[in-house]
Amino acid sequence: MASKMQFEIEATLRNDKGRGASRRLRREEKVPGVVYGGGEQPASLAMEHKKISKALENEAFYSHILTLKVDNKPEQVILKDLQRHAYKPRILHVDFQRVRADEKLHMHVPLHFVGGDVAPGVKDGGGVVSHIMSDIEVSCLPANLPEYIEVDISKMELNDILHLSNLKLPKDVEILALTHEDDKPVVSVHIPRVEEEPEPEVSEEEVAASEVPASEQKAEGESEGEASADKEEKK
Repeated sequence: MASKMQFEIEATLRNDKGRGASRRLRREEKVPGVVYGGGEQPASLAMEHKKISKALENEAFYSHILTLKVDNKPEQVILKDLQRHAYKPRILHVDFQRVRADEKLHMHVPLHFVGGDVAPGVKDGGGVVSHIMSDIEVSCLPANLPEYIEVDISKMELNDILHLSNLKLPKDVEILALTHEDDKPVVSVHIPRVEEEPEPEVSEEEVAASEVPASEQKAEGESEGEASADKEEKK
C-alpha cells in the first residue's frame, strides 16, 4: 500500500525574517516557510506560491515523504503545518520537518472507503454508510509510511460498526490511538434517521372549542346572535 508518488518542492534560503519580510515575499507571489528537525538547525525558506499551491491540491502531499530542494540541496521532509488565508485562496506559511530513516513518524493518514455500494446493509437493508472518521494518526518509520489506509466495508450488515482495531494495516504501521487502548468507531451502516415534522401549536381556546360538539357550538352561536339582536331592539 506504500505510495510510489514523488513530490519535489523547490525553495531558497532567506535571511530576512519578521512580518515585514513575510509581507514582501507574499507581494512577490512567494510563500515563507521553515524547515526544522533531523538534528539540524531550523532554516527559513521562500517558495513559489503557484507551485506549492498546486502541490497541495493532491491529497497524498499531506501524508507523504517529500523531497525539499533548498538551493538545489535535497533533503527528506514531511509537511508539518500549513497556514491559509481566512477567505482568500492564499497560502500564508508552510512548516516542514526533516525526517530520519531510523526515527518513527507520527502522521495523519487518510482513510479510503471501498465497497459501500455492495454492502448488504446498504444494498439489501436500506441502510446508509456513515463515515465517522476520515483519517487516522499512525506511527511508523519513514520507509513504511502509507499514502492512505483502505477500509473495505463491502461485508457490513445493517447496524454494523467497524472500529480502529478492525482496520488492516500495512506491515510495521501502528495506530496511535490503539497504543492507548482507545478503540474508536470508524464507520457504521444504519437506517437513515427521519426527523418528524413538529406538530402545529394549538391554543387552549382552540382545544376547548374542538371538544364541544358541533350542535352545541351552533346553539351557542345562535344564543349569542339572539342576545345581540335583543340589545339592538332595546336601543
